[in-house]
Amino acid sequence: MTALWVAALGIALLVAAITGLRFMTIMPGRSHRGALPPLTAEAAVLRDDLRRHVELLGRTIGERHVWRPEAFAQAADYVERQLGAVGYRVGHQGFTARGEAVANVVAEREGDRPGEIVLVGAHYDTVRGSPGANDNGSGVAAMLELARLLRNVRLARTVRFVAFANEESPFFMTRSMGSRVCARACRAAGERVAAMLSLETIGCYLDRPRSQHYPGPFALAYPTVGNFIAFVGNLRSRALVQRCVATFRRTTPFPSEGAALPAYVPGVFWSDHWAFWREGYRAVMVTDTAPFRYRAYHTAHDTPDRLDYERMAMVVLGLAEVVRDLAA
Repeated sequence: MTALWVAALGIALLVAAITGLRFMTIMPGRSHRGALPPLTAEAAVLRDDLRRHVELLGRTIGERHVWRPEAFAQAADYVERQLGAVGYRVGHQGFTARGEAVANVVAEREGDRPGEIVLVGAHYDTVRGSPGANDNGSGVAAMLELARLLRNVRLARTVRFVAFANEESPFFMTRSMGSRVCARACRAAGERVAAMLSLETIGCYLDRPRSQHYPGPFALAYPTVGNFIAFVGNLRSRALVQRCVATFRRTTPFPSEGAALPAYVPGVFWSDHWAFWREGYRAVMVTDTAPFRYRAYHTAHDTPDRLDYERMAMVVLGLAEVVRDLAA
């Protein structure tokens, strides 16, 4: 009886593990397979604009953080000028970190129901020692172009674009993290943030076999080729992850994956969406999976020439459809 009981328990645990994995990883629709379509004229312009933003942030300015305050300010000024150039009124959410005055840069496209907000954010600082082309010049570039693409679109919900300061260590998960400042202010004001998207390191796409890695057992559920964009949330944000993936797959012929995982899984909480989870909001990270694919992550080699701007353009056009749907 003991042997039978142990065998039955083992089978039950295996079934429970498989069921749990499927619950966290099964997404609506089907990821695109096969060749990508050629770029449209709109996508070609977008590709060039994305490259221009990343070159400015990741090469002309380079490292941007409180230990290089002039460069940090230049990056914030660039974001403000780009948002202003396409018609947004831009504000600042200032605070102090390590004795330096820093700020989140904020712009809004007001909807018909302004009390409901879809927040799209990306951090503009870098880790020390890295020019941060992919992490996170790519996310900032995408945010700027999403703001441009949606500037004249009538929306039900307000879309708020925020460039966050101080996502990187030693500020991550502290009160000096820009997204933490922002999320706490949203909660203090009683704002209804219906969805938050964190654009984090979205410029690396590889077609090599075994170019993609994962923490723990999740390699069982996902491709080993790193050519997709990922939507990642915690368990509470599962419905939001599924909605984002469903819209992206329905509108965009580009490989995509989604996961709603326990927040403690390595990589799941590693960006600004974490700050919104802390305040009880549903939030999703959009990412190329960073260190699980990109070898130049957090190094001096994270330079603009390493990014795939054509595929970035396809992703950004898909994200415009996602944001449009979330704000509908």
